[in-house]
Amino acid sequence: MTKASRLLCGFAGAVALGTIGLAAPAQAWEPNKPIDFVIMAGAGGGADQIARFIQSVAEKKKLTNRPLVPNNKGGGSGAEALIALNKAADPDHSILVTLNSFFTTPLRQPNLGIDIATFTPVAMMGVDPFVLWVHKDSGIKTFEDWLKTVKAESNYVMGGTGKGQEDSIVIAFMEKAFDIKVKYIPYKGGGAVAKDLAGKQVMATVNNPAEAKGFYASGDVVPLLAFSDERLAAFPNVPTVKEKGKDFSYYNQRAVVGAPGMSADAAAYYQALFKTIYESEEWQGYLKSESLSPLWMAPDKQKAYWATQVQNHKELLASMGE
Repeated sequence: MTKASRLLCGFAGAVALGTIGLAAPAQAWEPNKPIDFVIMAGAGGGADQIARFIQSVAEKKKLTNRPLVPNNKGGGSGAEALIALNKAADPDHSILVTLNSFFTTPLRQPNLGIDIATFTPVAMMGVDPFVLWVHKDSGIKTFEDWLKTVKAESNYVMGGTGKGQEDSIVIAFMEKAFDIKVKYIPYKGGGAVAKDLAGKQVMATVNNPAEAKGFYASGDVVPLLAFSDERLAAFPNVPTVKEKGKDFSYYNQRAVVGAPGMSADAAAYYQALFKTIYESEEWQGYLKSESLSPLWMAPDKQKAYWATQVQNHKELLASMGE
């Protein structure tokens, strides 16, 4: 298996859950004002849903003395969010919900001057698989039917988040692996992508399960293929791309990082807070219900993980001509 095909795969379940209890963190440092909880994507997408769920858990369990305030900054494929954290006036009160654009956007936009190694590790909350979706009215029932349709259509339109971001990486892989060509329309967030598929504004997407969940439940969209290592429990009849002979899987990281320059005491506070949230019954239930794979990673492991993913994505973007 190549490095590109190992992107964010094989991690699910590799790290056992810890054993700390659900008591609120008790560091010497505590926030003294609302916490800017920046989201690296638009409203309604997977990152947005996760941030707001985390906020609700923290509020329900009274885990913070100041609120987490969700703040969507999805512009420029996440560049807006990265700049906001990089220039945060108060690093101790600024944290970011990331996805894989945390790796790809600085690579694609070097003029931003963003060095992710300067950001503060907080928590890896899980990894999110990708699924190929079509509208029910397309009449397409299988991945093979989909391939025939795409090859017969001169202007097949797919939507996804940003250019050079996760969705476009998966779609570019399919184009190369299955000898197809599509027109790609970039959006600011996965929520808008899923909505436009349900509204027939695009012909197919590769949304994460949580983003398409409502439209799947209503019967508007149909899953055809999973880009996971194994079949997803929520879609047991949906094959993986590996079953189609391609040694590839791709997951979106669901992680929280702190601003560059965050103090060690503040970092310890957030690391303990998110460990508590990760181990909560609510978060473990969310992982299961939204088809995310659990993955906890200690802060000292995260920067090494970042470096590996930067190199992997650098190679994959190069294969796309980015």
